[in-house]
Amino acid sequence: MIADDHPVVRKGLATFLETYDSIQVVAEAASGREALELYSAAKPDVVLMDLDMPDMDGVTATAHLRNLDPDSRIIILTSYKRDDQIRGALKAGAIGYLLKDIPAEELAKAIVDAAEGKPVLAPEVTRSLINAATVPNNADAEILSQRELEVLALMGKGLNNSQIAETLCISLSTVKFHVSNILWKLGAFTRTEAVTLAIKKGLIE
Repeated sequence: MIADDHPVVRKGLATFLETYDSIQVVAEAASGREALELYSAAKPDVVLMDLDMPDMDGVTATAHLRNLDPDSRIIILTSYKRDDQIRGALKAGAIGYLLKDIPAEELAKAIVDAAEGKPVLAPEVTRSLINAATVPNNADAEILSQRELEVLALMGKGLNNSQIAETLCISLSTVKFHVSNILWKLGAFTRTEAVTLAIKKGLIE
């Protein structure tokens, strides 16, 4: 299944991939939310997921798909290679992270590898992960997104995940994903530790 908000990109990928006997495009989605809606019926072995999409971004959609089907194989296919996006996507459960300038033949091979459960990473992604292993995880190195700051502030007020979801009008699984990201970015093991660290760093009052 191809999930990308650009029709030309979707059609181009589908046309190319259909030239391979080992690959069949079973569905196309224009957003992360549509990918979730189509997944159960289409039952794809691999999902090519763009990052920047309306309605629901690729990282959030990946987290939802992994909750829906822990065996799902999702490759992020994007033009973006920021360290936080790479690690966020892999933390959400993506089996691969590739850039859209990848040669066509390499993309086809990556799809087959992913279907077999093999991780597929662009060289830039591998370098990012190596660099991350040598840099301490803290709020100075990883800037929280605006939504993560909102979730963190509500955590500081003692709200649980269900209450945060209701307050921000988002799903419970999305809240859990944000909380997980917050803990990871702050280098915290518990919600209480995350809130304490955030107060010390002046991220929340």
